[in-house]
Amino acid sequence: MESFSEVWKAVCDHCIENGSINTVGYNTWLSAMKPIKMENGVAIFSVRVSFQRTTIEQNYFSKLLPAFEEIVGFPVQIHIVSEDEQPVVSPEKAALTKNLKKSYDQAKYEYTFDTFIVGASNKFAHAAALAVASNPANAYNPLFIYGNSGLGKTHLLKAIHAEILSNKPDCVIIYTKGEEFTSQFISSLGNGTASTFQEKYRMADVLLIDDIQFISGKKETQVSFFHIFEKLYEDHKQIVLTSDRPPREIQALDERLRSRFEWGLVADIAPPDFEPRFAIVKRKADLLDIELSDEVINFIANKLKTNIRQLEGTVKRLKAYQTLENRKPSLQLAQTAIRDMLTD
Repeated sequence: MESFSEVWKAVCDHCIENGSINTVGYNTWLSAMKPIKMENGVAIFSVRVSFQRTTIEQNYFSKLLPAFEEIVGFPVQIHIVSEDEQPVVSPEKAALTKNLKKSYDQAKYEYTFDTFIVGASNKFAHAAALAVASNPANAYNPLFIYGNSGLGKTHLLKAIHAEILSNKPDCVIIYTKGEEFTSQFISSLGNGTASTFQEKYRMADVLLIDDIQFISGKKETQVSFFHIFEKLYEDHKQIVLTSDRPPREIQALDERLRSRFEWGLVADIAPPDFEPRFAIVKRKADLLDIELSDEVINFIANKLKTNIRQLEGTVKRLKAYQTLENRKPSLQLAQTAIRDMLTD
């Protein structure tokens, strides 16, 4: 047998001959299975609707699996995809989608101080982060940056990481998120590696933790972090934390940690003014190689005032419309892109 179709026919014939599947079952269900390919021991089929797939899986897998093994000489798994769950994409559309993804990948910028757009709303936090990156543990320690989601806290944190590493390649920098720190701590308790977990973080020259508010309400996690904080601070190591709110507003936070978070400098990031929003939209458009008129940029910058990610996401949507649907980025299309963004 040279093709998967021939193998499938032999399997069906075998089931009919031994009586495990009658002709009615074959004509109603098995004939609806279109053989696609078999690789790595998996036979892949397609059916028109998901109801067919569900029925076949529930009633015929137990008969087809031993038949496959009998015909090909080894165990085979069966995987069925239904066309109503798999969007049909033309080769042209698939090529455009691939090019669009490539465009997105090429348009990703590094999180450095050079790519951070400074405005009145983030000027103080930017200056503090730059000072820390230029002189770790000697400027502000700890540095605590807070603000709503999508305003650039993570960008500043990663910019600090990049700047220190470029100046001090041997510096041990640990970057993590509050949620990941909590998860790692819980795992260390479960597998008996709590001391190793502590030692890992105590070896850092610079500790950067994004969204530290996730440790609130978790007493043992906070105790562990308190000891790490104390050790690093005593050893004159730099600590930078970000949160969606200032230390005094983080609920269920150990008072010892709250006071230590305020030992150094607390800096906030507010929603950007119009000029930075305009610059962010224009920069993202340039990176994505999409030409936006000042009218369109003005509209986007005026409508989306509180979240940088939404500004960039809207430009990406306009790029997708232009690439996949051949629609020029007009003001009307910008309205649609923003509406979709806010709905998402």
